[in-house]
Amino acid sequence: MMHDRLKIFFDGGCRPNPGRMEIAVVVRGVAHLFYDLGHGTNSDAEWLALIRALELARSLDLSSVELIGDSTEVIRQANSAMSTGHAVHGHAATFLSLATKAPPMRIRWIKRQQNLAGIALAARHPR
Repeated sequence: MMHDRLKIFFDGGCRPNPGRMEIAVVVRGVAHLFYDLGHGTNSDAEWLALIRALELARSLDLSSVELIGDSTEVIRQANSAMSTGHAVHGHAATFLSLATKAPPMRIRWIKRQQNLAGIALAARHPR
């Protein structure tokens, strides 16, 4: 029997860069926003968002998840860590440790304009 994958969107950023990190994860249309996650870069924030997305999936007992974000760098490194079983740096190692216990079915890139988590973060900072 074929099961549909549940799409979980993630995004992270900081203001300024580097600066105070914030992230969003969207699960089943509900935005989970996390602020004041310390000082870091946009890349750090993207990793934290990916990690939090996987943590949320596990806490909600979700399987067959597809993690979707707009950072090509983080997605490439996360996919590499999953396929090789080796992590390049701290965030990737944290992700790999979680993913080994409950691996996502897929991690993929999407345009920023289509990323529901990115849209949720952008709504906090109207121009």
